[in-house]
Amino acid sequence: MFALARLVVVGFVLMTLVYIVLSLYSRSVRRRKLNEEWEEDPQGPREAFVEAGLEEYDSSLRRKLILGVYIVPTLVVALIIYLTNFA
Repeated sequence: MFALARLVVVGFVLMTLVYIVLSLYSRSVRRRKLNEEWEEDPQGPREAFVEAGLEEYDSSLRRKLILGVYIVPTLVVALIIYLTNFA
C-alpha cells in the first residue's frame, strides 16, 4: 500500500512539473506569434494587442488540452495495474 501511495505522490509531482513547463512553453509560443503578427500588421499598441490575444488564448481549447498531462498517464497506469492484477 505504501508503494502505491509513493507512486501516486511522485507521479502527481512529476505531472505537475510537466504541466507547468508545458503551460509556460505554450504561452510563450503564443506570445511570440502574437508579437510577429503585430509586427506584420500593427493594430494599436503592441502590449494591448498581445494581452488581448493572450486573454483569448486563456479560454482556448489548446490550454485545456494541456490538462491531458494528468489524465493520460493516470489512465495508462490504472490500465496497467488492472491488467496486471485482474487479467
